[in-house]
Amino acid sequence: MRSLAALVATVAAATFYLYLLSAYLPPGPEHLQPGPEGEEERGGQQLRLKFPSDLDELRELAELLKFYKREHYSYVLLLFCSAYLYKQSFAIPGSSFLNMLAGAIFGPWEGLVLACLLSTFGSTFCFLLSSAFGKHYVVQFFPDKVALMQRKAEENRSSLFFFLLFLRFFPMTPNWFLNITCPILNIPMPIFFFSVFIGLIPYNFICVRTGSILSKISSLDDIFSWGTLAQLLAIACMALLPGALIKRYSKGHLKMEDMDSNGPSQAGIKPDRKRR
Repeated sequence: MRSLAALVATVAAATFYLYLLSAYLPPGPEHLQPGPEGEEERGGQQLRLKFPSDLDELRELAELLKFYKREHYSYVLLLFCSAYLYKQSFAIPGSSFLNMLAGAIFGPWEGLVLACLLSTFGSTFCFLLSSAFGKHYVVQFFPDKVALMQRKAEENRSSLFFFLLFLRFFPMTPNWFLNITCPILNIPMPIFFFSVFIGLIPYNFICVRTGSILSKISSLDDIFSWGTLAQLLAIACMALLPGALIKRYSKGHLKMEDMDSNGPSQAGIKPDRKRR
C-alpha cells in the first residue's frame, strides 16, 4: 500500500509541475495575443496547450510552439522535454505524436536526437518507477504475460541485449509493457538503457521525419510531389534495414517461438495456466 501511495504522489507531483509549466506561459511573439491559463489567441481562434490526439491538433500545436520558439527557445525545449518524459515515465500512449511534434518544431535532425534521448530516459524512468513501486502490481494484473516474458528472457539470457533489441524492432509486446516488465525479468540497467536507445531509433526516425514533412505540407498535391515521395521512400528503407538485420540474427540465436507480432501467443499462455 505504501508503494501505491508513493506512486500516486509521484504522478500527482509530476502532473502539477507540467500543469504549471503549460498554464503560465511567458510573453509570446507580438502577433500572438495571450489568453487565460495557457491559451493563446491567433486570428480570433484560441489555441490551448495539450497533448495532441490527431493530426489537426498536432499541426495547430506545432504552429503555436514554432511561434514561441522564436523568442523563447529554452521554454519550448523545457516544455517539450517535460511533456515527453511525463508520457514515457508513466507509460501513457501517444509517443508517436510527440515524435512527429519534435520533427515539426525542431526539424528532422535535432528532433531525432531529442526523440531518441527522451524516449530512452523516459523509458528508464518508467523502469525505475516499476522497480521501486510497481513490481507486485505488474505481476498481479498481467500474470500470464509476465510468466511468458520471464521464460523467454531466461531462454535468451546469453543474447539478452539482442533479445531486447528484437522486441523493440518488432513490437510483439507494447513498449510501455516492456518498460514496466524488465525489472521483474532482472534486466541489468545498462543493457536496458542501450537496447531502448538503439532499438527505438528506426521508430523515432520514421515519426520525426514524418512530422517534419507534414509541417511543410499545405495541400494534397504536396504529398504526391516527387520530392516528398522520395523522402518517404528513403525513410522506409532506412527504417527497415536494421529490423531486417536483427531478424536475420534472431533466426539463429534467439528463441521466439511462443510469441507473435501482436503479443504473447496463446500457445505460450496456456502452459502457464496448466502449471497452476
